[in-house]
Amino acid sequence: MTGSMRSRHHDIADDLRQQITAGSFLPSERLPSETALADRYKVSTVTLRKALAVLQRDGLVEKIHGKGNFVRRPHRKIMYVGGWGTLDPWTATEPDSRVTIHSTALQAQAHLATLLKVPTGSPVVEFTCLSREGESPHGLARVYMPHDLVPPGALDGASTYREAATRFAFLGRPPTTAREAVSARFPTPEEASALRIGNTSVVLSITRIATDLTGRVIEATLLAFPGDRIDAVFTTHHVIDERKNKG
Repeated sequence: MTGSMRSRHHDIADDLRQQITAGSFLPSERLPSETALADRYKVSTVTLRKALAVLQRDGLVEKIHGKGNFVRRPHRKIMYVGGWGTLDPWTATEPDSRVTIHSTALQAQAHLATLLKVPTGSPVVEFTCLSREGESPHGLARVYMPHDLVPPGALDGASTYREAATRFAFLGRPPTTAREAVSARFPTPEEASALRIGNTSVVLSITRIATDLTGRVIEATLLAFPGDRIDAVFTTHHVIDERKNKG
């Protein structure tokens, strides 16, 4: 019995996949309600939801809480350029791309105080930048800066800083060094909600720490991208030993 139920929801998933591929349901179109689809396939809503879960995992269908199931647009990948600490300008500024920016003043606690190397309770500013292509989010950046280093225009949303935020670049002054730590992991509940992905989807996580000439941390950025929507490229620059060349 279990085998036939499992087979049935895969059959339904295959049928819906074929309809989506054939264009019977268009990108961004809402699918019929789960009840209507269950009636159409003469199965329980539990079986129908298992079929939709297969399509959600495959990235064909997106479930938006309270609204229903929608056909996903094919994702265009964006590129993160390591070393420069920015999204590739060509993919970041497509006509359909936009970024929303929110700034919040807060006190550095535990993890944040450690990232910025400041005493617990120090005043910092958080900039949350969410990048979207159409209605699909494709990147989340949380930028933290010591309050005294925040340029005035950054809080006012001046165009220079909006452009930097669109590329997830440095918001403050150019750093002397930037260290980027990359990992693949499951999203936090906040990231899953902002990026509209499942809790078991993989995100590419980049922690970028920028320091000045004195070694002070001037900016700490936590970046999260859905794994299927990002490519990251890192270029290594080899330092040539001038003494050897002279010899």
